[in-house]
Amino acid sequence: MSEVAPVDAPRIRVALVDDQALFRAGIRMLVSSQADLEFVGEAGNGAAGVTMAAAVHPDVMLMDIRMPVMDGIDATTAILAAAESAGTTPPRIVVLTTFELDESAGRAIRGGASGFLLKDADPEFLLAAIRTVHAGSAVIAASATRELFAHFDAPEPEREEPEAFRTLTSRERDIFALAALGLSNAEIAAGEFLSEATVKTHISRILGKLSLRDRVQLVVFAFQHRLTS
Repeated sequence: MSEVAPVDAPRIRVALVDDQALFRAGIRMLVSSQADLEFVGEAGNGAAGVTMAAAVHPDVMLMDIRMPVMDGIDATTAILAAAESAGTTPPRIVVLTTFELDESAGRAIRGGASGFLLKDADPEFLLAAIRTVHAGSAVIAASATRELFAHFDAPEPEREEPEAFRTLTSRERDIFALAALGLSNAEIAAGEFLSEATVKTHISRILGKLSLRDRVQLVVFAFQHRLTS
């Protein structure tokens, strides 16, 4: 399971906020087993997580949702706001969720989280997610995307096509639809007979036209405006 990091490559600093001590211990051991990752802190509730984030400046944070004192949604918002206020680079936050907390995961994403994972995700998938968000991409538990947004606790989705969406070209709309289903650049490229670089360029243009931060916000946007098939 351990990966070999390039010589002198900086390790990805990872922190965890979760109220279950046994779960924290497992994640700590998993992350610490990786040559390219460094476990730098943990907290048992959202308020402690905010304090910890300001002290250790992690690159990536794994954030549970339902916790005492302060939940993961408020903690995510507070951590990102504190980083912006201090002029520091904010951590990339991955929400840990279950099917029972779908709507909360959606609210956390809209609050600035970089994606969500199911708490029972395979260890290799969780490690890949940490590396993915650190590299600047969003991560979604793709197998749960449809179920998540089918039960999303939000106002009735808007029926009118947004004005910004009308600025997308036909090709961009096709790629938008595939990205909204959680497909990766490689999967879209293979299905559309394009290079991954071309898909990446299209995704970047789509996000810019729609004023979206990342692919997770794209999925939320698609659901809210009923742009998914």
